[in-house]
Amino acid sequence: MEVTDIGNKEEGKVWHRKPTPGKGVLVTVIRTAQQAKTVRFLHVAFDTTGDSFLAGDHHGNIYVFDISRNRFRLVQKTGQACTALAFSLRRTTEFLVALADYTIKCFDKDTKQMVSWMRGHEGAISSISVHSSGRYAISTSLDTAQLWDLDTFQRKRKLNIRQSVGIQRVFFLPLSNTILSCFSDDSIFAWESDTLFCKYQLPVPDCGPKISYKAFAVTRDGKSLAAGGRSNLLHLWCLDSKQLVRVIQMPTQVRTVRQLEFLPDSFDGGASQTLGVLSQDGVMRFINIHTCKLLFHMGSHDDAIITVAVSPNGRHVVAIMDNGSINVYSVQSLTQELNKAVVSGGEPDQGLSNLKVKVRSDVIHRPAKSSGRQTQVKTLRPPAGSTAEDKENELPAGLNKKRLVALLKAFGEYPDKYRMFVWRSLLCLPENHAAYSSLTDKGLHSAYLTLHDKYPIKSHKLQRGLQRVLSALAHWAAIFGEVEYLPLVAFPFVKLFQNNPMLCFEVVATVIVNWCQHWFEYFPNPPLNILSMAENVLAHHDKELLQHLVDCGITSQLYVWPLLETLFSEVLTRDEWLRLFDSVFSNHPSFLLMACVAYITCCREPLLLCSQKQDFEYFFHHRNNLDVGAMIKEAYRLMGNTPADIHPRNMLSDFTPLTRGQYPVFNQYPEFIVEYQSREREKIRLQEMEYLRERQEVSALRADFVRRQAEEEAYHVQQELLQSAEEQRRNILAQEEEKLTQQRAKLAAMKRELKVKELQLLDATRSRFLKHQQDLRAKQIQGLDQEISRKMDLRERETAAAVQDLEVRQMELEAQRRRLEQHLLKEQERMGREVAEEVETRMRRAEREEESFTDLLHSTKTNMQALEESLAEACQLGLESDWQREVAERLQQVEAEQERKRERLAELHRQALAEEERLADTMRDVGRKEVG
Repeated sequence: MEVTDIGNKEEGKVWHRKPTPGKGVLVTVIRTAQQAKTVRFLHVAFDTTGDSFLAGDHHGNIYVFDISRNRFRLVQKTGQACTALAFSLRRTTEFLVALADYTIKCFDKDTKQMVSWMRGHEGAISSISVHSSGRYAISTSLDTAQLWDLDTFQRKRKLNIRQSVGIQRVFFLPLSNTILSCFSDDSIFAWESDTLFCKYQLPVPDCGPKISYKAFAVTRDGKSLAAGGRSNLLHLWCLDSKQLVRVIQMPTQVRTVRQLEFLPDSFDGGASQTLGVLSQDGVMRFINIHTCKLLFHMGSHDDAIITVAVSPNGRHVVAIMDNGSINVYSVQSLTQELNKAVVSGGEPDQGLSNLKVKVRSDVIHRPAKSSGRQTQVKTLRPPAGSTAEDKENELPAGLNKKRLVALLKAFGEYPDKYRMFVWRSLLCLPENHAAYSSLTDKGLHSAYLTLHDKYPIKSHKLQRGLQRVLSALAHWAAIFGEVEYLPLVAFPFVKLFQNNPMLCFEVVATVIVNWCQHWFEYFPNPPLNILSMAENVLAHHDKELLQHLVDCGITSQLYVWPLLETLFSEVLTRDEWLRLFDSVFSNHPSFLLMACVAYITCCREPLLLCSQKQDFEYFFHHRNNLDVGAMIKEAYRLMGNTPADIHPRNMLSDFTPLTRGQYPVFNQYPEFIVEYQSREREKIRLQEMEYLRERQEVSALRADFVRRQAEEEAYHVQQELLQSAEEQRRNILAQEEEKLTQQRAKLAAMKRELKVKELQLLDATRSRFLKHQQDLRAKQIQGLDQEISRKMDLRERETAAAVQDLEVRQMELEAQRRRLEQHLLKEQERMGREVAEEVETRMRRAEREEESFTDLLHSTKTNMQALEESLAEACQLGLESDWQREVAERLQQVEAEQERKRERLAELHRQALAEEERLADTMRDVGRKEVG
């Protein structure tokens, strides 16, 4: 068998070597934290495939173990212990965790994120059942069951019950919409999940012992229900016929059934035949419900199982062991060698003789301790003989008192983990469920209805638990309804056994029967005989201290009785108290008195310093600086060194456990006093009721009279108040009208003032605006002046330039004229020469002609002169006319340009005059407005 320590790893392999075929235990998983401390696993749950399962430890860590892939992974750290798990939701990556703070959280194993947080329970959630569709879930606590919608994570329904009837379990039936609810009175109801309509109720067997159902299991087809509880009997129901079909009696080693699980089979069609039964001894036995054969089992007394989970495919079983580890079992390996069992008929019970069968096995198969070799099969038989002393020291569950006492003396206390188990064995508690139920069914005792007024407790759970235990004790013996200090005696045990009220009751009853012997003989006074025993022991061992107490007037009722009536709970811390009562329960009942004397002698130094009664009272009702180990050793010394004539052992009986079946009659008290007090109390109660009734009637009459008187007075007062109120209202109205008039006057004055300020503001604004406009006009005029000056300068410069151009042109024209004149003169000279030459030629021609042509020549000469003159004049006129025409054209262009500039300047002048006129008009308007 391989052991895997996951430690603080967040992921890894489940096993490092492949498991050997044939081994029942595939792997054992443990988790050790710092300083090699083992962290216990608390709950496991498989998914729908059966290949993976969730596991939650005591520190709130949630792990996913994948058997098929040989991997584990840390998927969430909740920070607090879980009380239930569910891993079969419709969204396969999500799972539900019920936490110690009474809430349910939904997480995603892949993203490690919280999906939702569901609140509503006021007690610890014991189980979560998920519908086969994965859409709905039912969470169950002791006082309520709640139906959740896993799509919206909202609560759909809530099942509330009476306080006296607790819920054992509420769960869905497979492959149906039926909800099965099981209560502490063994009633079983079936409900329709959609409408919560009650479909049927399974009949409670009228005959036979009461089982007090605690464990339930349903086959996969939802047709058979197995139920077990505080007995070795199992009830097998057929849900189709609603009938009890069989009663199976387990072996005698089974006294209480803690858990039932059907083992699925691939070939049974959902009608599982193998039922696993986990009993109080930590062994889970698998039987065939039809043949009633014991097939095999898991676990042992040394390696006990706390709880198991069976995979839906029936291949693996995961068990949480007593040491906090996880064992993963292979069902195939467990079923290889089935243990042969014999079924024999037992003595038929009346009414169940045709249903009951016994399961008996001669040998036991132990696969849990296999290590690869064939497991040795042994038959366990009791020893051939045993002495009376051995029988006296033998305790239930295989414990031995001598060994326990030796262990106690060696270590000073029992281990915290096993203390409650050891106490139950030492006190031989009978666990009479039926007898205890008969006491609790009577309800709260009248003496403890107002317990919270005298003994207020912050925790309502503890308050109710203390009331239940005290009421059961009062119903058991009448004196316990009269003893005022009984809550002080019972409270430490109620706090220790708050989750199991029956065990708490039996522990307190055992303490009263054995360690409170002779306490009630002098009732209602303290037990003077018991106090005298303690005083005699103190006188023998410390006379000086006793004499000091006597000198101070302190009796045993002041220094012994406060320790006894509170069982040291006022003077010791919780751990110290547990250490002390480890020794008290392991020794003779006289040890408690010796512990009182030891406490006094160990505190002798501060007691010798006390002299006032108030100091002693405070000392024995409060915690003091004391070594409890030394006190316990002193108590053992007193037990051994006290003479027999004063030893309380000789006056107190040996330990006597409570009887099985019924609790013994307790009558060690003066019955007549108790009866007298009961009668007196009842008489007083009736008188009080009569007085209260009469007082209520008188109070009603007085209240009616007072009411009427008050109504009349109220009417008169109301009228006076109305009149005064009317006058006040009128005065107030007049004052308000006066105030309104004043306010109106003030308002009118404020309006006028505001109007004046507004006009002033408007005038100031207008003045600023006019000034601004004037500034703008002045700037514009200045700009215009500058523009006019610039343009005038430009015109003068242009005119000067034009004049200069004209002068240059005139000079050019003059020069040109001179050149033309020179050219003309040259031409005239040339023409003259040509004409002269022509004349001379013609004259010579004429001379050669006849003088007849003399006249012609004369006329011709005259014509030529006229022609020359005409020609010269024509040339002169032609040249002058061209130049004059060009000059005229140029002058016309210059005059035209100047005319255009004069027109532009005149236009700008006209605009400036118009702007000045408008500005003057604006100034005249402003002046008229200011004057107006």
